[in-house]
Amino acid sequence: MNTWLTPSAITWMHQANPVLKLLFVIGLFFAALFTHRTDFMFYQAVVFTLLLFWQSGYSFWKVLLLVLSFGLVFISSSSTMILFGKGDMLWWEWGLFRITEESFYRGIHIGFKSVTIASEGLLFVLTTSSVDMFYALMQKIKLPPKYAYSFMASIRLLPMVWEEFLIRRNALRIRGARSLKGPRGWIAGIKMYAVPLLSQSIRRAHRVAVAMEAKAFDGNGRRTYYYPSRFSRYDPLAAAIFIAAIIAALALSEGLPLFHITDVRYSASI
Repeated sequence: MNTWLTPSAITWMHQANPVLKLLFVIGLFFAALFTHRTDFMFYQAVVFTLLLFWQSGYSFWKVLLLVLSFGLVFISSSSTMILFGKGDMLWWEWGLFRITEESFYRGIHIGFKSVTIASEGLLFVLTTSSVDMFYALMQKIKLPPKYAYSFMASIRLLPMVWEEFLIRRNALRIRGARSLKGPRGWIAGIKMYAVPLLSQSIRRAHRVAVAMEAKAFDGNGRRTYYYPSRFSRYDPLAAAIFIAAIIAALALSEGLPLFHITDVRYSASI
């Protein structure tokens, strides 16, 4: 097992029901999507990033390495609006690039929104097993087994595809196959890898489909589950954490505003 993907501690979020966490994460996604107050958006990004450190169960340095990538998320999502957005208060202009006060604040608002959604999604992914999630979806919201098990099978196939890629690459090296330079070399390299990997994936997917059909994964009739998905005392604790996080972000935006922007869509300042 890859120790990098193994949490060092089991938190309340790990033990909460995946369906509950999924519903809260979807709700928080829409809350971030329809937030137009920059201070509230900023504190959501801060609070949920701190919550990621606290409840992910992974070591500080592993989470920090993931959080550092949020800088790239922030820059990539905000730069387009900052450089090409519209506005009246011109700060700087050069060729096609035009930075105004309005475009700057709208850009960083989008950046904070992207960081918030990334931290919420990453918290869900790091604290939820894919098997537990699909079992919970089947038992709690009646997701048809044929879809749930298909998703689980596809997730299990991804490491196999990567392993076959490595085997193919080593085999080509042993045979002395050299990649050509230029566009023709790229096309030849794609052919050497894409066709075998695609054909093997199709064969494996067909075998999995036949096996699922033979075991009556058609969604008809009642099924029993080896892993029962139940609600526990950790569910209200996880719900309280999510609710407290959004309340804390709102309280901080009211008590310690940094940008004083009530609605970034219409004005850059009050």
